[in-house]
Amino acid sequence: MFKELSLTTPTLLFSAVSLILLAYTNRFMGYAQLIRNLHDKFIQKPDEVLRDQIKNLRKRLYLTRSMQLLGILSLFFCVLAMFLIYVNLLVIAAFSFGIGLLFLIISLALSVWEIQISVKALDLHLKDMEKKH
Repeated sequence: MFKELSLTTPTLLFSAVSLILLAYTNRFMGYAQLIRNLHDKFIQKPDEVLRDQIKNLRKRLYLTRSMQLLGILSLFFCVLAMFLIYVNLLVIAAFSFGIGLLFLIISLALSVWEIQISVKALDLHLKDMEKKH
């Protein structure tokens, strides 16, 4: 049943997970910069739109942290699966690889949710611009 699992199978996820983690990190860095800018604006002139943006950003920041954690766990379990294959514990390796895949799926699902929240944040800006013109 598990004889088809080889060392190359878990390595297939390495590049994908690495790219996903890079994208998540870029998002996180973008949020950090945006939060710093919003902080300065809010200190100078607090208003409801900024308050909504801050609330939205907090949610997105925590989602991104969860996405990163799950991506790292996915990579961890893939590496563990490779080690277990190396020491010929194929059944445990298959479960480890499966857990890694599951973490990756959850991470990607959170990413979709975060994107939906990001669209709402941009919509707040659009609505604010429409009110002013």
